[in-house]
Amino acid sequence: MFTKNSQTRTGAGQAHMYKRRQAGVLLATSFSYIGYYIIRLVFTTEQVHIMKAYGFDLGQIGLILSTFGVGYGIAKIFMGALVDRMNARLFLAAGLYLSAFFNLLIGFTQNFYVILALMLLIAVTQSMGAPACQRQISLWFSKKHRGSIFSIWASAHNAGAFLCVMSIQLATFLFAGSLTAVFVVASLISAMIATVMLLINTDTPESVGLPDIATFSGYVEVDGKGRKRTNEKADLSFGQIFWHSILLNRVVWLVTLTSMSIYIVRYGILSWIPSYLPTKGFSVTWAKWFVGIFELSAVPGVIALGALSDYLDGRRALICLIAALGMLGCLGVYFTSDNHLLLVVVLFLMGTLIYTPLSLVGLMVNEAVPTNALGLSTGFMGFFQYIFGETIATALIGMLVQAYGWQMGANVIYFASLVAITFLIILVFQERKIRAVEAAMNR
Repeated sequence: MFTKNSQTRTGAGQAHMYKRRQAGVLLATSFSYIGYYIIRLVFTTEQVHIMKAYGFDLGQIGLILSTFGVGYGIAKIFMGALVDRMNARLFLAAGLYLSAFFNLLIGFTQNFYVILALMLLIAVTQSMGAPACQRQISLWFSKKHRGSIFSIWASAHNAGAFLCVMSIQLATFLFAGSLTAVFVVASLISAMIATVMLLINTDTPESVGLPDIATFSGYVEVDGKGRKRTNEKADLSFGQIFWHSILLNRVVWLVTLTSMSIYIVRYGILSWIPSYLPTKGFSVTWAKWFVGIFELSAVPGVIALGALSDYLDGRRALICLIAALGMLGCLGVYFTSDNHLLLVVVLFLMGTLIYTPLSLVGLMVNEAVPTNALGLSTGFMGFFQYIFGETIATALIGMLVQAYGWQMGANVIYFASLVAITFLIILVFQERKIRAVEAAMNR
């Protein structure tokens, strides 16, 4: 194993070491994030059974889910800034261990307020995952290949959602439907994942005696302001980085607001599948499985479209726009049709059409900032995604549906889709300008 004191290899030896370390980082970030999502979706997936067993109503479930969203959104901006100054490898594993522990505790209480508090703690520790992963991917992979790599990582949470359902079904089968067992099994699986991935992960190229990715690849990148991205150290204050690299960066704002809007769509569909599909005649058991199917079906499409964005020289916004237009069409079918086969097909398609832009905007916000603000940019976008996006999709839609029916919830999701499409059109033109600058620098 290389250490910081190792001599940097050159030529074929260095390339081999880089590829081996890159493979480890990709596996570690992807599987760790699978573990994060196994924990994150246990409560959402089991919401119907929890309501029956604990006596909670739809409004209380919505409040618990929105508590997670608020806590996650606030914590993510601070965790994002923190990981820019810490060892991302250790940071990622610590968050998963802590999430698993707090999830375990939920299995041993039926008190509404205790569950609220534990969900808040899970939210804080869950917020450590994405900034650490996105920072590592940005530091280990060049822009020419980052769309493919980032999409593979982003698809890990889709796989995690499906594995969450599988872990729930396994626990239900082995322990006669015990809700406690559901939480315990999910926590144990995630803790085991954290342990194995900690062993194969690497913090940064420099930490093992390798050059930074810009030096290694020879490709010059520019940020959202059209300035050359360098491997800057996090020696500026939080306030300086936040002001200059985030708040005064137009691309960061455009990408963030796009992402927030698509999050309303994502959670407006995902969070309510177990409650909405039974109104269309599906059984509660089948509706639960469709949470996992909705997530898993996105994986091949997201990876393929992420690779396409690389093939098209980094046209992330264009791919997102096309996907968002398709997403809007599928939403119309999902909220108006009663045909079971058609609803299943639309859920499969929406998985790809929703998660492709969600995946690529995460990459776009990282590529819009200097390397000393990678985690912070992820956290800033996450703040809007969850404080506004998920809260609207859970608490607000939950209250509207309870008062006025599912059509009112659908109207909120339609509006969010149109807002996302509007911002993506602007980003397509902004992206063209940035690509022109990069092309000139790399001639």
